[in-house]
Amino acid sequence: MTKPTDSKTSAEATMRAARGFTRRILLRRSAAIGTVAAMGPWVVKDALSSSGVLNVLNWDDELPNPVIPTFEKKTGIKVNTTPFSQNEEQINKLQATGGGGFDLCQPTANLAPAYKDLEVLQPLDMKRMTPDTILPAFLKTSADLWTWEGKLYHVPHCWGSEAISWRTDLTTLDYKTLSYGTMWEDKYKGKVQGRPHSLMLGIGLWMDATGKLPSNRMLDAFKSEENFKKIYDQILPFAISHKSWIKQFWDSADNTKSGLLDNGVVIGQTWDGPPISLKKQGKPVSYMAPQEGAITWLDGWSMPKTAKNVEQAYEWLKFVHSAEGSALVAEGSGYNPVAKGADALLSPAAKKIFSEAYPDDALSKIWPRPSESSWLVELRNQYAEKFKAA
Repeated sequence: MTKPTDSKTSAEATMRAARGFTRRILLRRSAAIGTVAAMGPWVVKDALSSSGVLNVLNWDDELPNPVIPTFEKKTGIKVNTTPFSQNEEQINKLQATGGGGFDLCQPTANLAPAYKDLEVLQPLDMKRMTPDTILPAFLKTSADLWTWEGKLYHVPHCWGSEAISWRTDLTTLDYKTLSYGTMWEDKYKGKVQGRPHSLMLGIGLWMDATGKLPSNRMLDAFKSEENFKKIYDQILPFAISHKSWIKQFWDSADNTKSGLLDNGVVIGQTWDGPPISLKKQGKPVSYMAPQEGAITWLDGWSMPKTAKNVEQAYEWLKFVHSAEGSALVAEGSGYNPVAKGADALLSPAAKKIFSEAYPDDALSKIWPRPSESSWLVELRNQYAEKFKAA
């Protein structure tokens, strides 16, 4: 079981990395660096890994084109993907197969206890990777939560957040007044989207900020089952009484996008990737952290015990941890890179969107998800189901 102090250390590391990222993208001259396309060819040093296949269990929006085609062209390795849209879906797949059929999977960092209990992963060999290319704070986040028996089971892939997205042609929002409570204003009745458990977390952060439910920014709820129930028993009634505000409960990146474009959603609590990718396409959609702070997360890579294409897996990790690979992930997904130098390769449009998503002091207020033990996930799901079924 990960100790609370480990989670706190991990959260602080994530915050430092996020703040450093924005300083770099806003101050470095993009014209002097060039673009992702200007990078030199990827060199595969191990001839044994320059062919064959790689089977990955991956988030459905975290390997955008041209990430896989670029890797395949540079290495000769064929990548087969099995996309998923929720952590629970990934856990179920790994549990059902014992990890069989996959060479790499993509756990979210704060769920380390659940994956440790699965006992389907093998430790990573850092000597076969390039850890020096990863931003230290993000590598530390993985190490703080995913090291047991002296071995590391997780390395970073990308980081992002959950905050407020909206239709810019249908409403106007300002950072100084934006709150998780904004979604529950009367004018948005029947026009809100979100995930049940995330919406309740947002309500809790809002109630804490307004003094209605002091909870140490909701961190008290993560300390014990008793604390969780005490706090969520006060959040749930508000959520249920505002069920009619919900237009849809989203469950994937595509569902989030269709809600904003086709299903009458005006505002919602969503991941950053889907609305930011729409914004890049010129759609009337935007995304911004509220005053209570964006809820941040870190997704990464782990290797099942049953992995068959191990050499190919390590070549993949070298690629996605290169400045080029990490920038390609970020540019296409709308999430943020974890490799050194990747931020300099992002387009001017991506840099501008990042600064608009986290304006002013937003990065000093981010809320990194702490480690989630099995009891917490079970309780959270129970309350979420009550909200959804109301």
